[in-house]
Amino acid sequence: MSTRSQNLLQIRPEIPSAKVTDDMSDDERFQNRTLRPIIKLQNYLLIAAFSNYVRKYKNAFYELSLERQLLYIENAVQKDIKFRNSLKGMIIGQFTLDEYETYILNSSALNKRMMNMVIERLKDQIQLLQNELLVQ
Repeated sequence: MSTRSQNLLQIRPEIPSAKVTDDMSDDERFQNRTLRPIIKLQNYLLIAAFSNYVRKYKNAFYELSLERQLLYIENAVQKDIKFRNSLKGMIIGQFTLDEYETYILNSSALNKRMMNMVIERLKDQIQLLQNELLVQ
């Protein structure tokens, strides 16, 4: 294993709840072994990227109701292709070469899992996003 791969694996947080079992699909195994730890590692970068996205669009996010803010997060990640690709890059850039080889075998399904996880993470931390308004 290359030094880069070793370093990437060492800095990832462990997630005890992300179990890997023999009866899991390959995609689910990849999600729990690779995507969950990387997304957790990149958490504050993902929040910063979304906050920047909101600022680019005149902070309209902060004027919305909670329900509309949750919908805004979904739409931003799912429908803004440039933003979505930027988020994917933040995650894919943390793959080892072996993980990248696995990823490209089924990138479409794994991208969907990846973006759904990012959406849920942003939604779960909406208070941090709302507190951004206080900091500005």
